[in-house]
Amino acid sequence: MLSRSPSSRPVEIVPSTLAADFSRLGDEVATLERAGADRIQWDVMDGEFVPNLTFGPDVIASVRSITSLPFEAHLMVNSPAALLRRFVDAGCEFLIVHVEACTHLHRTLGQIRETGASPGVALNPATGPEAIAHVMDLLDLVLVMTVNPGFGGQRYLTSMEPKIAEVSRLIEESGRDIDLEVDGGISPATIGGAAAAGANLFVSGSALFSHPGGLREATKELRRLAEERSGRREDPG
Repeated sequence: MLSRSPSSRPVEIVPSTLAADFSRLGDEVATLERAGADRIQWDVMDGEFVPNLTFGPDVIASVRSITSLPFEAHLMVNSPAALLRRFVDAGCEFLIVHVEACTHLHRTLGQIRETGASPGVALNPATGPEAIAHVMDLLDLVLVMTVNPGFGGQRYLTSMEPKIAEVSRLIEESGRDIDLEVDGGISPATIGGAAAAGANLFVSGSALFSHPGGLREATKELRRLAEERSGRREDPG
C-alpha cells in the first residue's frame, strides 16, 4: 500500500441512506449518484449495539445494480464477524466495524480483508485513538463518530475535532494510505471544522436530504467547504 500524507487524500462526500425515503430507496440511490456523491453509506443497526434497527444485506443487495458507486456498510452491530460475508455478497466494497463491538479486533479486520473488502474501523465519541494504534497495518479507513451512533439528525460534537486531529497524526505516522472519515451532524456549518482537523471523507444524511437547493447543490456545497478548509482545493488560477 503506497502512502499518502493526510492532506493529499481527496475529499469525498458520502451520503447516509439513513435519511433517505425508504419507500423509494432505489430512486434515492440513483439520485445520489447523479448528484455527485462519491460512495453510499449503509447504516446497519441491530437494535442491540445501538438502539435502532435498519438495513440488512438483502435490502442493500436489492439496489446494488442501480448504481456504480461504491457501497460501505457501517456495521453498528454486536458480533460483526458473523455477518461480514453477507454484506460483501450484497455488494459492499467497504466494511466498517466498531472497536467497541469487536473482542478480537485484529482478527475481525483480517477477516474483512480475506473477503476482498476494504477494512475500516469506527470509534465512538468516548473511545480514544489508542484503541486502533496496533491495527493500523490492517486498515484502509478510520471513522471518527462525531455523534453517539444510533440515530440520524443529531448535533455535531465539536469536541471530537481534537480526536480527528490525533487520528490524522496516527495515520501520517503509520505511513499508510488510510482514509479518515467523520460521521454525525455533518452539514455546511460543521464540515469545515472536521476538514481542518484532518478528515477527508464526510458522511452526511439529514443535511444533504433537507438542503433547500436539492441533493446536487448540497453535495457541491459540502465538497467546496471541505476543500476550502482542508487546503485540498486546487487554485483555478
